Amino acid sequence: MHSLLPRLMGLDWPWQKTRKMGPATEIPMDIQTRKATLADLDQLVSFAVAEATEAEGISKMHERVREGIKTALCDDSFAIYWVLEQGGAEVIGNVSVVKEWSNWNAGYYWWIQSIYVLPTFRGRGLMQKLIKTVKQAARNEKALDLRLYVHKTNKRAICAYRKTGFSDSEYKIMQLGI
Repeated sequence: MHSLLPRLMGLDWPWQKTRKMGPATEIPMDIQTRKATLADLDQLVSFAVAEATEAEGISKMHERVREGIKTALCDDSFAIYWVLEQGGAEVIGNVSVVKEWSNWNAGYYWWIQSIYVLPTFRGRGLMQKLIKTVKQAARNEKALDLRLYVHKTNKRAICAYRKTGFSDSEYKIMQLGI
């Protein structure tokens, strides 16, 4: 009976701390999300620079990225950051959100502006864990919707976002250089 109990709890063996989340997806139980602080700044900068390279093949200047993230960490009216933390010490991923006011709907749309998980931790459902954290915070603040934009050639990210429940929007993102 004792050897069956861990399996009923979603664990493989008593000494393992990994809960099964589905086929080939495991989230170690010691990985938690929390709001980011200034102490996370260096890691967040590293993640943002890596994300820009991976997602769009562009290089970003560390100091400019640092300025942007630090501004948001000091004033969450610019953006809100959460981190994935393993074992209460190592930051292994993050997500950030910006808010857009809708005068038509008298509320905020929440936009995921960045999301990153270290490559060695991918494929374990951690992006979904980050999105679930943001979704709950958005619900708590009565946000209208959770949105994101993704580079049209980033097929891997598009597939991952669809797996977490995102769908194509009726809107097309346009820009005008200034």
